[in-house]
Amino acid sequence: MALQDKYAELIQTATTLGVGALSVAEKDGVLHVAGTAKSTADYDALWALYDKIDPNMASGDLMMNLDIKADAGAQLQVTTDSTNLNIRSTPSTDGDIVGKAAHMEVVTLVEKTDDSWWKIRTADGEEGYAYAQYLSPM
Repeated sequence: MALQDKYAELIQTATTLGVGALSVAEKDGVLHVAGTAKSTADYDALWALYDKIDPNMASGDLMMNLDIKADAGAQLQVTTDSTNLNIRSTPSTDGDIVGKAAHMEVVTLVEKTDDSWWKIRTADGEEGYAYAQYLSPM
């Protein structure tokens, strides 16, 4: 089975969700999928679909490089299930908690530190790092 056939549902879903600059290419037995998701929810949906097709990513035949569209100054919504989001002094769970952002609160993106941690600022001026999985561009 060709890799594009194996991951056809993932590629189609990425297209349907409007992943920007979507790139799909096979090289040396690995399918490379890259692009920019419109939201954290879309990003999470694609990773969940990957896990459904290849549980625990055991095959090692897909490389997904997805970003989430958000530029410095963008408004983000805290999308935790119901709890507050910790804001930390460094981009790590080892960093001290310097503030909290409430569930559904709107914060401002200061910078994307990496795919996992973004520096944010609350309306009250608290600034620090938060786990990007719980932030969605508005």
